Amino acid sequence: MSATLFSFLFAITILTLTPGFDTALVLRTAIAQGWQRACATALGVTLGCLLWGIAVGVGLGALLMASEIAYNLLKWVGAGWLFYLGVKLLLKPRQQPVETPGQPAQQQGFLACFSRGLMGNLLNPKVGVFYVTFLPQFIPAGASVALWCSLMALAHMLLGLIWNAVLIGGSHYFAGHLRKPPVLKVMDRLTGCVFIGFAAKLALSRR
Repeated sequence: MSATLFSFLFAITILTLTPGFDTALVLRTAIAQGWQRACATALGVTLGCLLWGIAVGVGLGALLMASEIAYNLLKWVGAGWLFYLGVKLLLKPRQQPVETPGQPAQQQGFLACFSRGLMGNLLNPKVGVFYVTFLPQFIPAGASVALWCSLMALAHMLLGLIWNAVLIGGSHYFAGHLRKPPVLKVMDRLTGCVFIGFAAKLALSRR
């Protein structure tokens, strides 16, 4: 049991540290809108992992593996969502730094940041397929699949929160320079390109 848990924690830590759309989203939010809204985004992203774990435990992940239609539907919706975010950043990059004295606040609310992180995760079928192929090998014989999938997803969520806290804390040191309007505008457009790239990668991916 101990060896199995250690193996799971090691593998899920590597997965958490691997840069992806979630990392880019949290970092962009931290730099553009501050650490509080970045925390809301990170919470949405990691909650998505927990929800995927629960869904896999009750059988949704198996459906994605078995049904080409279900997988492709979720894949295209997710790719469309990422494409929308990317195009929005390209066409309407932020013109003013956050919390500029004398300027009205333009940052999104906490709920919007949370929802963006949550939807970005939930609309990525790769997470569900990964869970349904990855988690079962760590479930003890005779144990509750739903319970263990949920617990392992919860562990992934907690690791994700810790790692995102490190990312958000590190971005604080560079925020003063990176929030300058010209730099922020370039960063938004670069992030938009990254999001569009992830959308294309997801749209062209296979199970």
